[in-house]
Amino acid sequence: MADIVKQILAKPIQLADQVIKSADEASSFKQECTELKSKTEKLAGLLRQAARASSDLYERPTRRIIDDTEQVLDKALSLAIKCRANGLMKRVFTIIPAAAFRKMSSQLENSIGDVSWLLRVSAPADARDDGYLGLPPIAANEPILCFIWEQIAILYTGSLEGRSDAAASLVSLARDNDRYGKLIIEEGGVGPLLKLIKDGQAEGQENAARAIGLLGRDPESVEHMIHAGVCSVFAKILKDGPMKVQAMVAWAVSELAANYPKCQDLFAQNNIIRLLVSHLAFETVQEHIKYTVAVNKTTSIHAIVVASNNSNTNNGSKANGGDDKQNQNQIAHPLGNRSPSQMYNVVTNTIALKTGSKPLQQINNSANQNNQVKNNNGNTKQNHQQNLSLSGTSIKGRELEDPATKANMKAMAARALLHLAKGNSPICRSITESRALLCFAVLLEKGPEDVKYTSAMALMEITAVAEKDPELRRSAFKPSSPACKAVVDQLLNIIEKEESELLIPCIKAIGNLARTFRATETRMIGPLVTLLDEREAEVSREASIALTKFAATINYLHLDHCKAIINAGGTKHLIQLVYFGEQIVQTSALVLLCYIALHVPDSEELAQAEVLTVLEWATKQSYVTQDEAIETLLQEAKSRLELYQSRGSRGFH
Repeated sequence: MADIVKQILAKPIQLADQVIKSADEASSFKQECTELKSKTEKLAGLLRQAARASSDLYERPTRRIIDDTEQVLDKALSLAIKCRANGLMKRVFTIIPAAAFRKMSSQLENSIGDVSWLLRVSAPADARDDGYLGLPPIAANEPILCFIWEQIAILYTGSLEGRSDAAASLVSLARDNDRYGKLIIEEGGVGPLLKLIKDGQAEGQENAARAIGLLGRDPESVEHMIHAGVCSVFAKILKDGPMKVQAMVAWAVSELAANYPKCQDLFAQNNIIRLLVSHLAFETVQEHIKYTVAVNKTTSIHAIVVASNNSNTNNGSKANGGDDKQNQNQIAHPLGNRSPSQMYNVVTNTIALKTGSKPLQQINNSANQNNQVKNNNGNTKQNHQQNLSLSGTSIKGRELEDPATKANMKAMAARALLHLAKGNSPICRSITESRALLCFAVLLEKGPEDVKYTSAMALMEITAVAEKDPELRRSAFKPSSPACKAVVDQLLNIIEKEESELLIPCIKAIGNLARTFRATETRMIGPLVTLLDEREAEVSREASIALTKFAATINYLHLDHCKAIINAGGTKHLIQLVYFGEQIVQTSALVLLCYIALHVPDSEELAQAEVLTVLEWATKQSYVTQDEAIETLLQEAKSRLELYQSRGSRGFH
């Protein structure tokens, strides 16, 4: 950096010396040349001072100011050379307007002001005369640029408190205007912001992380930050930083991933997924040394609950040393001292039974004993440190954070996971192989409202990927999996309660899982059919789309699901939506009705409801004729219905 700045300054210093020498040798306009020399000497002194302080100079304004100064000195040299003309004829034919000296004097004054400001802004904060640096002439037409330079310079040389304030100022600029955000990036603000995140105090780290999140508004900006090392910096904070800073970093991860999906894999390579899941699991489900939770197919929910109940009589039993060390990272229930729910017992003891850890009721009673157990080789301390590392974050002090901070951390972790998982099968597989699904199930049941919402959104994105990825769908959402069952239970619970904010993502998630349910698993059909009669058009539309995923031909069990929809009273709701629903609902309702007619054309309920008449009416609607796929499906359903209902019409009426 210092060598680059010295190279930048070398030429203008040489030009200044030449101007001074030429002004001394002037044979005409001597008074004007004396003034020119005086100002150039002052400028040359400032340039040499800048060269001596080159290691402290902020490169971006240095380049801009020195380039302008070099142009001014080049013009001053040309003017001074003209004044050295000897001989009568040269003087006669050398015309120098009086205004030329006035203009040059003004330009030299501006350069002096610019270089003086550069020295002040690049000086350490404690070496400045006062807090206000003024506005350099070069920034007269764009004052905000000067302000950005000043704040970035403080990030380089200021105190920790000053750097925190500078980061907060950049946050305000980036939030107010996209162009200002671009300028901050172009003027080199990302590097010192990342350095502040690594080395600053908590408030400064939080401000810097917020600034990074706000700056990543487009793929180009995010890519710039990726090259600057944002992934490794964020990973370090998510592992060891203060929880408030970790929450802000998780939010920044979500912003960068949302605006530039190509960075998802880069974050995953830096262990970000595992770290976020660990934050999600803290005080949600039991932490464990094993990151992957494998579930025994033969283990039933009933057996787990019975084992949990029976464990009350076995509190005196002891596990081996390895199990005790695994339990050192046991995490409390998010409700504190309140009794955990049956679902929470299920998901916690699922892990315990599979891994050989103690059931839920034994954990608290044996926690103190576990901390004292040592293995035969005396490696307890080393193994405990390994547990902390594998858990993804520094355990120390997290339990002392206030509930609001903990809740915000979970909300931001879920938000980051949903944007990292969006459309990315490998990341979704990494998330589902961890304890994240168990966390989402517990948080949907007991978490604060914002945590519930981000958890529902994350499940929506993960299930959307699973819908298109058969391998992920089979491995992560097996009907026999307690984690999957717990998630489905909570999704259905929200749908049945019709909680407005959570309703749509939960409907979508259930629809995405339509191909994972068995023929006998029809409990989700009724609540979805009920939502077809919802007053909000968006809810009815999403319910019909979800049911279509059950009824569509691509679903192997479409016949069973279509019959279940009919039995739940879906036909009358769909007819009303096709006839009288808003346009956004009509199409999805018609598609679902067509699939039902196509697969169960001999249904008496369809005949009694005169579905054939509805389909004939629909063929004349403009929204149908404009969509070739819907028109084809409608004709097939209508033909099937005509065939079966014409033969059995007497029996139907």
